[in-house]
Amino acid sequence: MQALSDAKAGGNYTIKWMFGLPEVLEFLHSHHVEEGCDVQVIQKMTDGVIIAVQDTRFVLGNEIADRIQV
Repeated sequence: MQALSDAKAGGNYTIKWMFGLPEVLEFLHSHHVEEGCDVQVIQKMTDGVIIAVQDTRFVLGNEIADRIQV
């Protein structure tokens, strides 16, 4: 397992577990970002990652992506 912030751009990953503030987790769950779902890392940036889940793209800062294990 590795943090989502360490995943390679272009790769497809399955979320194994995630933790963080309840408000952040609630937002992510409402957009189908949860344990067991598949995500694609579109691009890595210095301070975050762009991911695709289903037909939606998100920018996650490293402070959030560090708490999601794939």
